[in-house]
Parts: sequence; structure tokens; C-alpha cells
Amino acid sequence: MARMATTSDVFNAVAEPRRRLILDLLSQGERSVSDIARSLGLKQPQVSKHLRVLRQVGLVSVRGSGQQRLYSLNGEGLKPVHDWVGRYERFWIESLDRLADYLDELQRKEKSDEHPD
Repeated sequence: MARMATTSDVFNAVAEPRRRLILDLLSQGERSVSDIARSLGLKQPQVSKHLRVLRQVGLVSVRGSGQQRLYSLNGEGLKPVHDWVGRYERFWIESLDRLADYLDELQRKEKSDEHPD
């Protein structure tokens, strides 16, 4: 099965590490392309390309402010990723519970070895 184009699939779009960094920045508030480029040490055309992809998949929105274009995070666009990751929550909770039980057992054993009757 062929992969969907990056520009139409949220999962492929967020697979690119620099796009995730951009999303991290935008989670702190609205930013211009030049501010994002400066913050990440990237060139403006690279950032514009990544923002175009993020916008096409619905992860960011843009508004004009004078001559600047300001980008902001669209959290609703991350819902498919959230829903998919959420399927694994039970697995992690159960795994961590088992680990806690195991550590408790080790501590009980250690205490009983220190204080034999």
C-alpha cells in the first residue's frame, strides 16, 4: 500500500522532526515565520515549506498582521494522533502497574532479608 502524500496525512507531517519543533514553538503562542526560523536556527524558506505542509494537513492556521503572516497551532488537527496514541494508554498503565508491583515485591524481599526472624 502506498503512503499518503505528506501534505494530506497528519502522521507523515508530524514524522518530520523539524515540523514537530515548529509545533512545539507554536504551542507556546502565535509566531511569525522569521521568529520560528530564528528560534530554530533554520532558513526562512525551509520554515515556510514546513509551515505549508503543516497548514495543508490542518495543524496550523495563519493570519495576516500588516506585512507579517502569523502562525498558530490548531490543536484539533492533532486529534487523529491523540486518538491513535490513546489506544496504547491501557498498555502503558498496565505495564507501569506491573513494574510498581515488581518493585514493591523487591522492597519487601529486601526488608525481609535485612530483618530475618
